[in-house]
Amino acid sequence: MVCNSSAPGAYTAAPAPPFPGGRPPRPVLPLQAWPLAERTRVRGVLTDIDDTLTTEGRVTADALQALARLREAGVPVFAVTGRPAGWSEALLRTEPAVALGAVVAENGGVILIPRRLPDGTLQVGRSYWHDSPTRALHFARLQAAAQRVLREVPGAKLAEDSPGRETDIAIDHSEFSHLSPTDIARVVAVLQDEGLQATVSSIHINGWLGEQNKRQAAHWVLREMLGLDLSQPEEQARWVYVGDSTNDQLLFEALPCTVGVANIARFMPALTHRPRYVTQAERGAGFAELTQALLAAA
Repeated sequence: MVCNSSAPGAYTAAPAPPFPGGRPPRPVLPLQAWPLAERTRVRGVLTDIDDTLTTEGRVTADALQALARLREAGVPVFAVTGRPAGWSEALLRTEPAVALGAVVAENGGVILIPRRLPDGTLQVGRSYWHDSPTRALHFARLQAAAQRVLREVPGAKLAEDSPGRETDIAIDHSEFSHLSPTDIARVVAVLQDEGLQATVSSIHINGWLGEQNKRQAAHWVLREMLGLDLSQPEEQARWVYVGDSTNDQLLFEALPCTVGVANIARFMPALTHRPRYVTQAERGAGFAELTQALLAAA
């Protein structure tokens, strides 16, 4: 599946406010410093999609091969993304379907679960964080908030994948159009004033209603798919999370084994919670680098 993506350096996040207590975040180490003992304990991968698995909007051959290698090694991979349910289902129906166990879309609003039927047909089921009546109420408020953003922030546009969204909204800042850091901050402020949660990915500003987020999404997908409790420290040590931007911070904070692909450098000044390790390569090649490090420890 192909979509346009932000060019390297298209958006550089503004510096974060002073750290709580004046303490800087822990240092980020090169992936080569990841101890063998830690890698050996890892049994599964949680990953962002845009600019982590993808390169210029495409899951390229190196990332596809990495996903296939993880599948062959029996390592489950679950994606946690701000992309919409419709986009994520289309993704699952292309090559990554062979390796992604599920995709949690819209920053935790919906899980898409691929199942191969006996006749070979791929079926994609959906499980929602909120029930249908709640989603209907939220949808109306989300559309109103989106229209306010479009009125109040010059140049703001809905993300082109908006028709596939069910539980959130997205404003494009670096995929097909460009917003300055100041305008990105204005969009976030409007969404928050409307009572929405808001986060910035490498391409979009997402807003939604409810307590769900990427951290909750990781707990949810492991409970739903494998019956695992990610709140337990011993389980946390069995999963590595890989991402590339500010909306990955909750999982960078929550898990002991976290990796940023190299293009996270442009967001690093804004990160209060940083990945523990960083790859040398960017985007899909960085994901492949992580895969090599993980499987070398098997």
